[in-house]
Amino acid sequence: MSDVIELRGLQVSAIVGVLAHEREREQPLTLDIDIERPFDDAAATDDLTATTDYAAVLQLATRVVREGKFLLLETLARRVASEILDVDEAIRAVSVSARKLRPPVAELVATVGVRCSLTR
Repeated sequence: MSDVIELRGLQVSAIVGVLAHEREREQPLTLDIDIERPFDDAAATDDLTATTDYAAVLQLATRVVREGKFLLLETLARRVASEILDVDEAIRAVSVSARKLRPPVAELVATVGVRCSLTR
């Protein structure tokens, strides 16, 4: 059995994309993050220091997305996952989904996005 910290619907506005207008103005993104790590100790002791602080992870992910000014969502998701994996040696795996909420396409689509998973 694996324990997972789930972070859903992190909303960030950032520069991401290859089109000229995407390079000039931030667009809304949403991220979902899964962090696989044991939290038996945290559950037994009710102690934040025995787990990964999700508030710190959310701040980190937001910073990486906003500062990156990435061309591709693929790069954005991989960079966020990599940075999170480095936060805590107890993290076994990280999965990051990143979606554009208003993708620059002619078709009617709710979102476009990618998912990246990294393991130790």
